[in-house]
This record gives sequence, structure tokens and C-alpha cells, in this order.
Amino acid sequence: MDKIDRYTVGKNNLERIDAMAGQDVINSLDGNYEDVGKYIIEFAFGDIYDRTGLTLQQREMITITSLLSQGDTEAQLRVHINGSLNVGLSEEEIIETFIQCIPYVGFPKVLNAIFVAKDIFEKNK
Repeated sequence: MDKIDRYTVGKNNLERIDAMAGQDVINSLDGNYEDVGKYIIEFAFGDIYDRTGLTLQQREMITITSLLSQGDTEAQLRVHINGSLNVGLSEEEIIETFIQCIPYVGFPKVLNAIFVAKDIFEKNK
């Protein structure tokens, strides 16, 4: 896939998954930081998210789990919890994904993720 195609595919995937929340992140990187935005679009959403083998729901489930386990990723969790909802994961599936992480990463990181999710769920009602 050439560079133009990677960007176009990535932009389309970003729109499908994260809608305006993802675009807001990219827009916040305008100016001296815009290369980082292009890397996110081309690599993460163009190359990785466009691969076969996993559904968008599975990819978002893995993403929110990875972000939760790192800690200190509230902004990215907000984008990807919304993305998870956008691609069809239910609130229950998101919370169950977080609960599954308790034995492996502990209560503090899971609680932080749950509080982010709870805020998003309440705002979406």
C-alpha cells in the first residue's frame, strides 16, 4: 500500500471507529506535531486496524485492555471506549473486559478505567 493509500485507509478507519474524538486528537497535533498525527493515521489506523484476522470489535477490546494495563492513559481510553461503542461493543462487554483484567493488573488500574467508562456511558445517555 503506498503512502497516499495508507493515509486514506487510516483516515477512513479512524472515522469509522473513533468519529470526531479521534479526529480531535489528530487536529490537536497540527503544526509542529502533525507528523505524529500522520503516523497515527497511517500506521495504527491504516496498517494495523486494516489487517484481516480480527474484527473491529476485537481490535478495540484489545486496545482498551492495553490502555488500561498501562495506566495513566485516560485521554486515550476516552477515545477508544467511545470507539468500542461505535464499532458495536456494549457497555456490559466493555466493563466485563475491564473486570477480566483485575487478576492481572489489579484493582487501581481497572477502577480508573471503569470510572472513565462510567463517565462516557452517562454522557451518552
